[in-house]
Amino acid sequence: MEYGFTIAAYAVAAVLFILSLGGLSGQESAKRAVWYGIVGMAIAVIATLIGPGHGLSGVSVILIALGAAVGYQLATKVQMTQMPELVAIMHSLVGLAAVFVGFNADLMINSMSTLFEANGAVLGAVSDNGYSAKGLSSETVAGLSAFGQLIAKKTMVEINILKVELVLGIWIGAVTFTGSVIAYGKLAGKVDTSAIKLPGGHLLNAGAALLSVIFTIMYLNGSGSWTLVLLTLLALFIGYHLIMGIGGADMPVVVSMLNSYSGWAAAAIGFSLGNDLLIVVGALVGSSGAILSYIMCKAMNRSFVSVILGGFGGPVGEQMAVEGEQIAIEADGVASALNEADSVVIIPGYGMAVAQAQQGVAELTRKLRAQGKNVRFAIHPVAGRLPGHMNVLLAEAKVPYDIVLEMDEINDDFPTTDVVIVIGSNDIVNPAAQDDPNSPIAGMPVLECWKAKQVFVSKRGQGTGYSGIENPLFFKENTRMFYGDAKVSIDKLLPMIE
Repeated sequence: MEYGFTIAAYAVAAVLFILSLGGLSGQESAKRAVWYGIVGMAIAVIATLIGPGHGLSGVSVILIALGAAVGYQLATKVQMTQMPELVAIMHSLVGLAAVFVGFNADLMINSMSTLFEANGAVLGAVSDNGYSAKGLSSETVAGLSAFGQLIAKKTMVEINILKVELVLGIWIGAVTFTGSVIAYGKLAGKVDTSAIKLPGGHLLNAGAALLSVIFTIMYLNGSGSWTLVLLTLLALFIGYHLIMGIGGADMPVVVSMLNSYSGWAAAAIGFSLGNDLLIVVGALVGSSGAILSYIMCKAMNRSFVSVILGGFGGPVGEQMAVEGEQIAIEADGVASALNEADSVVIIPGYGMAVAQAQQGVAELTRKLRAQGKNVRFAIHPVAGRLPGHMNVLLAEAKVPYDIVLEMDEINDDFPTTDVVIVIGSNDIVNPAAQDDPNSPIAGMPVLECWKAKQVFVSKRGQGTGYSGIENPLFFKENTRMFYGDAKVSIDKLLPMIE
């Protein structure tokens, strides 16, 4: 009966998680999709707490309450600009959990082996009563924990499979943990955002991966738990070195990639614990994260393999020199151009998120549309530092969904656009991606806003921004620089729109 209830609850939760992922693909259904996920997780947690093999329920409830309190504090205090780094650090916790579960499984296997030997039995040897050792009494088995009973019923082949699963969980989890911590540091500005590799670069990664395989073979052949410790240290190094070797321009892909890693780590936990729902959820997260990473790599003209290997390859040589000067303009000049324009395209970027200017941008949009002007938003797939970052900000400001267009939908319209306003973007509007084969973003599809009649760039200063790449757009004849904090600049602009 208990097993039937748990299986049914897990099936319902799995369906809700699938519906949640499907709903997140559209802005209109995203809110409903979040609730699907919340309800699915609540069902999964309750089923686990009251299902067969449950133990220490009181401790579990306390830990859940503490986690919920921390989550509430983070959700209410973290700004939208900090969401990418929050996601990164959450991924690290999933990886760390996988490491702990893996070592716990190893400790339990060792403890069970000792217990069996003390009772004159052999772990993994199938007995007549279905347990994995002759001579182990049913009373002794009944006194074991749920995980201990699970191991007691395994044959030697199944135990070896469990060892493979826990090795994979530990290795993927350790890579995810340090990789996510470094990604958090880069996104938060606490770690250098440039691509940094130790001497030997990719050979070090390859060597560490090869040693990991060797230690895995040794562990499976009974060399002892010390091989797991060394394997974990190697995986921690790989996670650190891989992400340190990826530059700031690729960080949106990194966040998505680490999301995939955390999913596979969760699936490995599910295999180790014999939890079907964890396997399903981990596979959903892992596969969706991998697909999203691939889509983003395609949007940036990056090799997916290159990114996951820590920036292997890439353009080399001296970049083209940028000639000319940046010409500044004041709010009245921008307002005059907007009042005369018939078509306007707004390109938001991370600078809009930092300045929290989305509400002002939404108000500007409403005023311009009230005058009968065609106002639209152009969204690059990797705008901001998290997939969908700009879409979320605009939805928060209640910008209509139907005027928020993807790059492929709007790029051909720039030649007939009167005014483009770029708010805090750099790489996604950089013509060097097309003109300079030695640029770090060479070949990356970009929003071709320079083809419009006039371009106004809202920017805090003349710096190169987060990725450190100079942008020739800022020096073009039809571009004017609207310097200052984006929120302050938009607020100055609003009263001047007739």
